[in-house]
Amino acid sequence: MSQYHDQIASELGVQVWQVEACAALLAEEATVPFIARYRKEATGSLDEVAVLAIRDRLAELLELDNRRAAVLKSLAERELLTDELAARIKEAATQTALEDIYLPYRPKRRTRAIIARERGLAPLADRLWEQDPADDPRELALAFVDAAKEVTGPAEALAGARDILAEKISEDQPARARMRALFEEQGRIQSRVLPGREADGAKFRDYFEWDEPVRLVPSHRLLAMRRGEAEGVLSLTLRPPQEAALELLEGLLVRNSSPAGQEVRAAITDGYKRLLALSMETEIRLLSKKKADLEAIGVFARNLKELLLASPLGARPILAIDPGFRTGCKVVALSPEGALLAYETIQPHASAAARAAAGRDILKMIGQHGPAVVAVGNGTAGRETESFLRRLPGWSLPVVMVNESGASIYSASEVARQEFPDLDLTIRGAVSIGRRLMDPLAELVKIDPKSIGVGQYQHDVNQAELKRSLDDVVISCVNQVGVEANTASEQLLSYVSGLGPTLAKNIIKFRGEHGPFKTRQDFLKVPRLGPRAFEQSAGFLRLNGSENPLDHSAVHPESYPVVEKMAADLSATVADLLNQPDLRARIKLSSYVTDQIGLPTLNDIRAELDKPGRDPRSEFTPFAFAEGLGQLEDLSPGMKLPGIVTNVAAFGAFVDVGVHQDGLVHVSELADAFVRDPAAVVKVQQRVMVTVLEVDLARRRLALSLRSGPNQKDRQPPQGRGRRPEAPQPFNNPFAALKK
Repeated sequence: MSQYHDQIASELGVQVWQVEACAALLAEEATVPFIARYRKEATGSLDEVAVLAIRDRLAELLELDNRRAAVLKSLAERELLTDELAARIKEAATQTALEDIYLPYRPKRRTRAIIARERGLAPLADRLWEQDPADDPRELALAFVDAAKEVTGPAEALAGARDILAEKISEDQPARARMRALFEEQGRIQSRVLPGREADGAKFRDYFEWDEPVRLVPSHRLLAMRRGEAEGVLSLTLRPPQEAALELLEGLLVRNSSPAGQEVRAAITDGYKRLLALSMETEIRLLSKKKADLEAIGVFARNLKELLLASPLGARPILAIDPGFRTGCKVVALSPEGALLAYETIQPHASAAARAAAGRDILKMIGQHGPAVVAVGNGTAGRETESFLRRLPGWSLPVVMVNESGASIYSASEVARQEFPDLDLTIRGAVSIGRRLMDPLAELVKIDPKSIGVGQYQHDVNQAELKRSLDDVVISCVNQVGVEANTASEQLLSYVSGLGPTLAKNIIKFRGEHGPFKTRQDFLKVPRLGPRAFEQSAGFLRLNGSENPLDHSAVHPESYPVVEKMAADLSATVADLLNQPDLRARIKLSSYVTDQIGLPTLNDIRAELDKPGRDPRSEFTPFAFAEGLGQLEDLSPGMKLPGIVTNVAAFGAFVDVGVHQDGLVHVSELADAFVRDPAAVVKVQQRVMVTVLEVDLARRRLALSLRSGPNQKDRQPPQGRGRRPEAPQPFNNPFAALKK
């Protein structure tokens, strides 16, 4: 793969030596977080994005090499490989170019052209291809009439010759390259509803009569139309105007207007309609789908990262509620470590007597377990449950609405069954809601990222690419935050650089048998966790109670000696360095540069000494929806409401304003200025103030706006149902006590 280092460096805008160093580390099975964090000197401080790009490009080029080898082997086995053909194949720089070269030699079913060749018509096709003005095609064809070969007349001979030419044209590499460019530049995606599917395909109504350039179609629209096609509601075509395609081919292949030239022209028309157009359309479908997939996966990955890195409340006692109307609300009390202390089912939305009993049960649990905050799932009955709590006599605890997307997936998972084998699914869900508030990252890694609900058309995109991208995001987030090894779950540990499921399980088992880890060196005692895995993982594992204060930092054990030398040079201990800023200010990093450690790592070390084990996530701050508004029916145009962004898509953002139905802020309503990429304006978990534009009760849709321009001021709320809150209601003061 070394022959590709120059190419990758040029494509990514980095130095060749950086690609070489990164490739060498990847070949040694170093992980992306480890390379980006602890091998900056080797790579020239390439970040995770660059390392991932190099890794993925190397994989693509390796796939190309493997395909190239398979093509050469196939041709050699069939005795078709010539020196000239082998050279062309070896020079092919892309998969598309390689397949174009191979196409005429690819084993294929018995085509019309093959049948014509079997009938001896290849020489006639070759003569017509020369387009000699002196030739009379019909006279030429008479020589090939042979009843034994089922060529009964000159017309049949010419038809067979045109079949050969049509296939030749469709497989011509320059013609395919030009046609491919035409499809990409002038291709149009046209969508039509299939007869009889108008009623049951109403969700695709926007695409019943649709036409736009393929190169301009956004990912969400393309994926929506493809889904409509897959469900048998829509028919799709992705082609340029036929006249433009035929004109291109004729200009490329027709030499004159002689009778032979007219035969070639006829072969071009047939070859395009019957062969080349279908082939190119298949390619453009795959190309546009790949592009749409990449965009959709990119949106999902960005949203997932924001969700995983959401602010954690931290280790606090919590009362968590999974709300419900019919089956009641499941209430659990959790310790600061997330352990289940007690659980109860209450019926606050039933009769007056049931509500009174529910209030007594809640207050009793609060008295017994002393929660600092109450977490309520934002699903069905969530706002009603929040309102019920706030109306209880003497209520002063903060109530936090928690996004419960995917909680039901966790509840039914093998992970949840192992944690709580004897509990009902809904009790498990309540536990998950509470733990999400404590530490979203630690809890969300227990479920498939696709179940979290922050993507668009996630089931329509390439599932292998989606999984790889989302796994990269989870791995990046886990290692960016770091993991407390003595309390982490098996699932969280499995995402730590260099570990994986097997070693994570072994760590849990070793911890259970021998007690908490006392130093990072103890990890080497875990079965199958050898020096390589230790090197990759140790810097991301934290030990709060270790005697060595560096064990709770992101300083890698391989750098402990340099920190100890810094302390010794100042006649201090490592603990002194951590506790005394004036000592750290006296450290001259340049004095510690060696062949093995440079300023990038030394700067990282000093940053860690300033804030050892710091959590990169922002501090948790309270949020409240507008009081008195719990249903879509309570809203009316013009209202200004506080909300939380729950999903960002290519066409806009979805915002939860506390009415059980997320509202859409279309991309045109995200800002006063033009917005090309919604992700540049908003992100998942962002708190926003929105204006209600439209409430569609029939379709349960809510249109919102973030604009503040003059046109927004003209949108006055009409007289009628719903009230306009002055401002979002803040939490009561007790939340201030939760700040670290």
